[in-house]
Amino acid sequence: MCIVLLSTSHPKYALVVADNRDEYILRPTSRPHWWKAIPEIPATNGSANGSVKAAPPVEVEVLSSRDLQRAEQGTWLGITKGGNFAVLTNYRETDTHDAAHPVHGKRSRGGMVTAWLGADPAESTEQFVHRMLKDGGVKGVGGFSLICGKLRKARDDSNNIEPLAIISNRCDHVGHVPWICGERNSVQGLSNATYLHPEQEDKETKLWPKIREGREALIRVVNEKSDERELQDALFATLDADKFPSNHTMDLEEGIPLLKDSVFIPAFGGKAHQEEMEQARKRGLVKQTEQRDSPAAEALTIVARPDDQPNGFQTGLYGTQRQTIILVDWDGNVTYTERALWDAHGNPIPRGSGDETFRFKIEGWENKQDEQLCN
Repeated sequence: MCIVLLSTSHPKYALVVADNRDEYILRPTSRPHWWKAIPEIPATNGSANGSVKAAPPVEVEVLSSRDLQRAEQGTWLGITKGGNFAVLTNYRETDTHDAAHPVHGKRSRGGMVTAWLGADPAESTEQFVHRMLKDGGVKGVGGFSLICGKLRKARDDSNNIEPLAIISNRCDHVGHVPWICGERNSVQGLSNATYLHPEQEDKETKLWPKIREGREALIRVVNEKSDERELQDALFATLDADKFPSNHTMDLEEGIPLLKDSVFIPAFGGKAHQEEMEQARKRGLVKQTEQRDSPAAEALTIVARPDDQPNGFQTGLYGTQRQTIILVDWDGNVTYTERALWDAHGNPIPRGSGDETFRFKIEGWENKQDEQLCN
């Protein structure tokens, strides 16, 4: 089960994000890269009879990995050059007969992330929240929580950033949407359950151990590490905290209840899933023989295997597949590092060998103009 940790406590960085994507290891996923999205715009602009054509859409530059399993090619985490940021965690559904909250929805969860990353840059976070929740806009999607917002310095010139919203299909009214990270010294964590503000939690009974321990580790890291490389290493170490049982051959049904106890999830699964991994590795050896110059870490960029699985992709072992660190400093400079732990054929990648790092400056970071709130 995925986990995302966020902090606004670091003296150098306005926002620190650390994320584990827990997924079936063989789920086809691209490496992180820049790609372009075209926002949806009205067919007409400023004319009641539609005689005035809309301005041509402006492409939005998005940085993310992409899910190659579903046609939408969504993602679980990404950021745009204009500062639109989003990260998604699944909600652990336990009632398979709840039609209102399907385990595997007709619509892609990853499409919720790209809906914000590919939104019109003029759309505010508040407007997006209203749009997504209007008329059941998040129905038909498997359970999820989406943290989203524009990474900007606060408009009131305080030493804060604009807050981030948490949209969920467990929240049907905009008035119930939590807003986080809009103040300094905020440390947040979200996994595969409903978000609760820290002040509302009973840490011993309601808060998952992985969230409690992840937040505590994040607090220590941001207080102790100032150098970028040391901070990144400490954050990856936080994401590597493994308290999962040593038996990695247990069935998925047996292991799922234990996922809430460990920040990092080592690849595990029963006999059938172990055999699927072995078959994938054998296929990979054949492909590497045919393509002798293609290293394992780069094979992730070329795989695309949209299997037709009505209950979602469930092939091979399950565990932490990707890790991502995002650092945003007070000048709006972004350092985005994603670590791949497995290649497309189920072979482990040594720590660091699958890292990709991108650096850029957020356009509009210093923008002081008020965003228009929707009615």
